[in-house]
Amino acid sequence: MFDEYLSWKPFFEIVPIEDADCREISELHGMRFPRQWSDGEFQNLLLQQNVFGFAARQTNAFFSKPLGGFVLSREAGGEAEILTVAVSEKFGRQGLGWRLMQAAVREAISRGADSMFLEVEAENRAAVGLYGKLGFAKVAERPAYYLGTDGRRTAALVMSRVLR
Repeated sequence: MFDEYLSWKPFFEIVPIEDADCREISELHGMRFPRQWSDGEFQNLLLQQNVFGFAARQTNAFFSKPLGGFVLSREAGGEAEILTVAVSEKFGRQGLGWRLMQAAVREAISRGADSMFLEVEAENRAAVGLYGKLGFAKVAERPAYYLGTDGRRTAALVMSRVLR
């Protein structure tokens, strides 16, 4: 256990999102997306019984447990949706997106979902690749759906996965 704290590689635990996480989650969301969701928006979503999420917290930091990423989802009528997911650029390419998505899938199944879907910017190759490896497949495309900070519009892919 002590070796974990001396390692240069960060270690993360995946934990349920709590109300106290919303400010930090909002900040990370703003770093990764053109339109930042406020901490109040995250808090309001988490008040809904069908909404759930997970945070990746670094366990081998000395003074705090930095947020490495998060996923927020909801389940209704046997179908789950990924509302948003983000991994800090600092901690990218370390499997956090995979672990967060797996946690969301497991929770969706435990809540009775038979399928899960998400929307992703078509040009976000890393995310599209990750979702494909997780068993999601493109089921639709929404042209000119996302508005970038440069004013350019890009397509959204709607991807789905059978859970059971």
